[in-house]
Amino acid sequence: MPAHPPGREARPRPERARTDTRTLRADLRALLLDASIALVLTAGIYALLHHRIETGASQTLMVMPFLDDAHRYRFYWACQAFGWSGLLWAWLSVLLGLLRATAPGRWTVLSHAGIEHWHRVTGITTVGLMLGHMLAFFFELLRESAETGEGGALTAFADVFVPGWYGSGTGQVAILLGLIAFYLAVPLGFSFYLRRRIGTRMWRALHRFAIAVYALSVWHTLLYGTNVWFDGWFRTAVWLLQLPVALLLLARLLAPLRPAERLGAADLRGPGRWRALARLAGRAAAALAVPALLLVAATGRDGGRTPGAESGDMAVTQPMVWAGLAVLLTVLAAVAIAVRRDARPAGAEPPPRR
Repeated sequence: MPAHPPGREARPRPERARTDTRTLRADLRALLLDASIALVLTAGIYALLHHRIETGASQTLMVMPFLDDAHRYRFYWACQAFGWSGLLWAWLSVLLGLLRATAPGRWTVLSHAGIEHWHRVTGITTVGLMLGHMLAFFFELLRESAETGEGGALTAFADVFVPGWYGSGTGQVAILLGLIAFYLAVPLGFSFYLRRRIGTRMWRALHRFAIAVYALSVWHTLLYGTNVWFDGWFRTAVWLLQLPVALLLLARLLAPLRPAERLGAADLRGPGRWRALARLAGRAAAALAVPALLLVAATGRDGGRTPGAESGDMAVTQPMVWAGLAVLLTVLAAVAIAVRRDARPAGAEPPPRR
């Protein structure tokens, strides 16, 4: 019997779109609610910061007392508000991502599909809040330039958007860290919608580095956030908020959802033992992060400055950050090459050079 009726030719099977626009559209619809909540919270944070300036309770005034005019420096406070809401949304997105990649348990409330959906949506919102954080700082520099007659739009743009350009004080390192986090967050966050183009295995391997982007964001905040500049309960609370992240990361490594990612004694003796040892080292590092965070919170020694005490030279410099970025990008490239090589069928020849 013919595979199709006589007189009719079999229709070719349509190829799947290389970009997952269907999922993107669904996420953008949910983004309306998520981003609205984030903006309302950002406005609330701005009002709180404004109030603390008016009442003289803000720690920022200990660092920069000239900021006591909350209305004049409204873009600076908008920058702060976007920064804090952005960090909170990044925290939520990372928690959802780690929860999605961990084997399910009785405590799981949402389905894995629902967790993944909101992980993507909060990730997009986070990128938007980071951009709002940067734009508010850009407008603050424009306001300052208009008042002083120094600099200009190009200088302000370079200070805010060009990594390594900002050259004042702690910002030399802190702003560089924040920019690296932003420029890595965009491709790593949106790569999900291109996973059919780059390959699911490649996307999954590269997306794991999103935790490094989050670490850079927290580092940027603790280093440069004038609200947590000095020792105190608020700075300690920011440290403690990282404890659920460390615990979920450890759970994700010890009980991964995918069986192929689980580590056994046989893996340490097999041909891929070096890769298994690297995964074991990652588990050990995550395990050590938990007591380290508890120790920081218990002792209060969290890298904050002491009011009235002179601060020494920065322990981390721009060259160190650039060197660390080079290492991170090298590891990313090595992972991409390894995944691509493993995905090639056995005995297959490499693609010809063009």
